[in-house]
Amino acid sequence: MAWEEVSYESVAQKFLEQLPKGAFLSVKGEPDNTLTIGWGAIGYIWRKPVLLVMVRPSRHSSSLLEKAGEFSVSVPVGQHLQKELLDCGKLSGRDGDKFERVKLQKEPSLALLHTPIVADCNLQFDCRTLLRQPMDRDALDEIVREIAYSNGDEHVFYMAEILACYIKR
Repeated sequence: MAWEEVSYESVAQKFLEQLPKGAFLSVKGEPDNTLTIGWGAIGYIWRKPVLLVMVRPSRHSSSLLEKAGEFSVSVPVGQHLQKELLDCGKLSGRDGDKFERVKLQKEPSLALLHTPIVADCNLQFDCRTLLRQPMDRDALDEIVREIAYSNGDEHVFYMAEILACYIKR
């Protein structure tokens, strides 16, 4: 099977439908790391196609993302990778290579020189960070703060340009 580049608009709905079930955010490191994300957005800002993802500063991937400035989001549209998504949400990359431990196939991304993708997924986004914004706890709706951040550890928002979007044919 080969990768085929597509417009982000043509797969935005698939991304949004899968996101609550999970997707993989991967970043270059020693070793490379991937984590499960379930919140985000896709759109058009600053005359660029963008993905918004959220990563907690306590996560190992946070420091890797800060250093790399780029990442991939691999989306298992219509696939059965629930166990792998759960495992990547529970395991820490601090304890070893998550790709290896979860048995996920890794490939280089199409648009980025250093960021891996989860090749097991059939939809990919290669992204370059445009804005990093820590969440302002005081500006957050009180109900959301109680539900999602009762113990602190608020997310950092990463607004990123979609450099390439591709599917497996």
